[in-house]
Amino acid sequence: MLTSTDAEDRCVPRTGSIRGFLVLRRYFHLPLLIMVSEDRIRVTKKRFVAAALLFASVCLAGCGTRPINVALATADEAYGYRLSSKRANRGLPDTEILLTFSGGGTRAAAFSFGVLEELRRTNVDVAGNNVQLLDEVGYISGVSGGSFTALAFGLHGAALFNDYPTRFLYRDVQGEIVRRTLNPLNWPRLQSTGIGRSELAADYYDEILFENANFGDLIQRAGPFISSTSTDISTGARFAFTQDDFDLICSDLSQVKLSRAAATSSAVPIVLSPVTFNNYGGHCGYRLPAWAEAARSGRSDEGRLVQRSRELTRFQDSSTRPYLHLVDGGIADNLGLRATLERFRGAHASREYRQQLGLERLKRTLIVVVNARSEPGTSWDRSENGPGALALLMQSLSVPIDRTSFEALELLRDLLRRWRQDDESNAFPGVRLYPVVISLDEVADPALRKRLMAMPTSLSLPAADVDLLRSQAAVLLKTSPVFQRFLEDLKQQR
Repeated sequence: MLTSTDAEDRCVPRTGSIRGFLVLRRYFHLPLLIMVSEDRIRVTKKRFVAAALLFASVCLAGCGTRPINVALATADEAYGYRLSSKRANRGLPDTEILLTFSGGGTRAAAFSFGVLEELRRTNVDVAGNNVQLLDEVGYISGVSGGSFTALAFGLHGAALFNDYPTRFLYRDVQGEIVRRTLNPLNWPRLQSTGIGRSELAADYYDEILFENANFGDLIQRAGPFISSTSTDISTGARFAFTQDDFDLICSDLSQVKLSRAAATSSAVPIVLSPVTFNNYGGHCGYRLPAWAEAARSGRSDEGRLVQRSRELTRFQDSSTRPYLHLVDGGIADNLGLRATLERFRGAHASREYRQQLGLERLKRTLIVVVNARSEPGTSWDRSENGPGALALLMQSLSVPIDRTSFEALELLRDLLRRWRQDDESNAFPGVRLYPVVISLDEVADPALRKRLMAMPTSLSLPAADVDLLRSQAAVLLKTSPVFQRFLEDLKQQR
């Protein structure tokens, strides 16, 4: 039986309230001397009442709250927003299509949206039936900028294609977040414990895109399973907004807002604040997945699985880690690909896990990796003076992100090689893998490629750049040789 505690907010005032009172005191000239005049006393009373009311409002504003994620008494594999809850008998039950959307601000959001648009336009005749490929997508992993497109599609479905550009892609989202941060009315809240710029950003995302929806709402929606990824800043471990990962911390994902997931996944350190979640791990009877148990017990020699099983175990230690501070998912996995790779490595390591995934029904798997990596030019190497402090800090973040993304793609190629040795391993009998990488550096025209790669990683781009990214994503997917082979394979079905 699964139960949860009531949702609650925590209210913690800071010294900003006292400072606010001192400002009000100066503004209203509260007297330090006793007034003898009746008129002066009357005026003083009015000023005092007004000041008291404003002081109370400042104190209340200063007493900010952050959303508190709800605890689970018992973890239940049949409950909550997880991949198994979204399985449906689509038009191609022997085929799975997995999409991963990388980070990269509005650039990534627009690039990934272009892939969705092209999949929507792609219809295949399969044994006399017309199949729209977008309807066959069963899983989308989004990171940072890509998480906006993934989560919005999970919520709005086909309706997203009507207004996503105007609701999000064409907006100066970054400028609005800055304006709200600089608005004095928000300062008392920002001074409260657990509240930061990312919480203000989440409020804005609700207004323009997510409409206060939570993950419980996604369970009721048709369409693919959506996984939005963040990074535990204390350990560097990947943490996804799925009930499987929230089981680790014995918490109910269904009441977490989509806006908060998007804000967390895109919380670039320094630029935006970490997002804090309560950790209740170790108190709900959670069991590690079969592949993790195999890795812990030494039945697997896969080093990455062993490392990941250790990370999962650390999340359960709520006695020493009662809070998780999560930031941009790109730090741990900018392509959103590692969970997919982990899934297949786990299937190799554990027969029980293979059976849980239901791989025996599959004939083909299409993985589309949408990589919006940029390469803005710098002039540092032409000068004796190196980059400034802020530029150096941001570059120190982007370099390891690019390196880990490269490694993830190499792991995908390793998976393909292992898949081709299927007859020996017998882990995926008869399943064909089609990995497609859609990347800006694959654009054929040199001048256009340079322009696209120079686009900044921000939540604000000109509409013309947004449309260019969308169109180029469609071209790259349509002309991919691997994608075309996948389509031909589908057409051969009888």
